Amino acid sequence: MQPARPLPPATLLADVRNARLANDDRLKDTLEHHGLRPLTGGFQNHVYAWNDPDRGPICIKLYAKGNHRRRVDREWAALTLLAEHTASDVPRPLWCDALDEVPAIGMTLLQGTPILESADREAALKGLAHTTHRLQSVPLTGLIADLERIDSGAHYMKRLTGSWPQLLADHEDDPLTSAMRALLAAWHASGDAELLNQNTGPAVFSRGDSNLLNWLRDGATTSCVDFEYSGHSTVFFDAADLIEHISAREIPDSTWISLLPDLGITPANRHLFLAAQRTCALRWLAVLWKQRHTRTAEFDTQHTRVRLLQHPDNPWHG
Repeated sequence: MQPARPLPPATLLADVRNARLANDDRLKDTLEHHGLRPLTGGFQNHVYAWNDPDRGPICIKLYAKGNHRRRVDREWAALTLLAEHTASDVPRPLWCDALDEVPAIGMTLLQGTPILESADREAALKGLAHTTHRLQSVPLTGLIADLERIDSGAHYMKRLTGSWPQLLADHEDDPLTSAMRALLAAWHASGDAELLNQNTGPAVFSRGDSNLLNWLRDGATTSCVDFEYSGHSTVFFDAADLIEHISAREIPDSTWISLLPDLGITPANRHLFLAAQRTCALRWLAVLWKQRHTRTAEFDTQHTRVRLLQHPDNPWHG
């Protein structure tokens, strides 16, 4: 018989939920009263470390936007699936309180240094690739088998063929519009969209979130957190999305290129990876274009990145 899962700390959750609706001082007092320590990287969520009297340090994650895009369901299903297959280097699910309008999940707390701050970054990134391979080897069942990852290739295609061209049309006088249209035209002419639409590839487990801030290095171990975008994907798309995430720009291309075999990129799927890479990079340019006046340096860097990847003599072609 399976042991009963621990119950959520009802009083603690109720106090924190109520304090969120009051003011910063009340929330601060509530967190101190319960011994909750805010964790960085939660973005839209509220993530805390808590010393559970029975289980020691755990992580409590409250979803401020509720179950938007089924993020609570996805994270719980992903962590449960990985636990069933004894996957290491990921949080272990403890409890789920999904009935409130601000759902919460409890999970074990992982230790480590953010991967970008690692003393041996190349070893940490190689560990990331190996952890990713182990997760992708987990058989797909349940909700994760049914749902494509959030921020999927199909989602990126929709942005590049629909919403971004419309935004550009609404800004005909912007001096950057013609340059953005030229890059979009080159992407269409390359056949990348058709290639990716025709080659879905074998489905594998995907975290769905390629931000390097979600990866930790502890000794010789590289672990990851944040599974709310989880679903299924392909090896080549996830490798491209990882490498082209804007958090990865400070990693030299030479490092990423050397890691391609560890990320599952082979001579057989290299052309699919390159098409996905150009698509992911262009999608980030579309994201940053909307913030080009407030994130100018990042936009300029991404503009240069897309032009590099669209050039036939770029280093990624080997």
